[in-house]
Amino acid sequence: MKAILVNPDQSLIWTEVPDPIIRDDEVLVEIHYAALNRADLMQRAGDYPPPPGCPEWMGLEISGYIRQMGKTAQEKSNFRCGDAVCALLGGGGYAEYVAVKYDMLMPVPKGCSLAEAAAMPEAYCTAYLNIFGEGGAKAGDTLLMHAGASGLASVVIPMAKSFGLRVITSVRSTEYVEKISSLGADIIIDTSKEKTADVLHAQLDAGTPVDVAIDCLGGEDMGTCLPYLARGARWIMIAALAGQLTQIDLKNIYVRNVRIIGSTLRSRTPEYKAELIAKLVKDVWPRVESGELKSSIYRIFPITQAEDAHALMASGAHNGKIVLCVKE
Repeated sequence: MKAILVNPDQSLIWTEVPDPIIRDDEVLVEIHYAALNRADLMQRAGDYPPPPGCPEWMGLEISGYIRQMGKTAQEKSNFRCGDAVCALLGGGGYAEYVAVKYDMLMPVPKGCSLAEAAAMPEAYCTAYLNIFGEGGAKAGDTLLMHAGASGLASVVIPMAKSFGLRVITSVRSTEYVEKISSLGADIIIDTSKEKTADVLHAQLDAGTPVDVAIDCLGGEDMGTCLPYLARGARWIMIAALAGQLTQIDLKNIYVRNVRIIGSTLRSRTPEYKAELIAKLVKDVWPRVESGELKSSIYRIFPITQAEDAHALMASGAHNGKIVLCVKE
């Protein structure tokens, strides 16, 4: 089969690799679509290696069809050969086939295309994990989601609204305010015109402070925002695209019982991921099938144009998910 490998100069090549060999508890999925994530760019740069036992090539979420099943996978799952599925991977999605443990599979929600389904596993699991698992959010809480034009925000914002949360998000220019307006955020901060900390200060004074923040930016602004959260707020760091260093008033943290939480999905145990996937299918898939939640795809590239897809993601000039088409 073929997969995308990274050359020594970090360019990408679609080339021959060994076919996957499935274990008893795995299925072989013929991949039709694979979605991009920031982690792919980090892995390509050598900063985010795949977990032990995973293929060396990138790709955390895919959709396609089951073509082969191990004995245990047949016995313990309700899936059968030929089923349309999407899957959460530790890596290996930029390829024609992948071996997947049966409990990492999800059915393609009714009414969803395979392209839409490919854009769901990593993004939806990450959103669900951080909103409800790490964040402990409940209806009526206020959620801050940075980088409102990102693929993850295109999932987090509608999901949070669907479960009754009030949502504040940030974008870096006026152009993106209009682009993401359909996501339903209650407040969109245009950081080219106003500081996030000033908006959060005003929200605190108005009695509607942030209870949960999901931050993929970090940097200097992170520390300036912390004094203006609700008591007992959870600030969840999932990346540091704007910088790894900030200055924090530690007294504010312990006096106001604010918690700073580091969170990545990829580092979780397979058992944890399996439990998360089961909760996601139970709690969120019905909302997808009803049309209340939907994948937001910005652009689909052929797998042979993975280089262009990565360049688009790195530029930040997109809103919604970027997807690779492996097979129509």
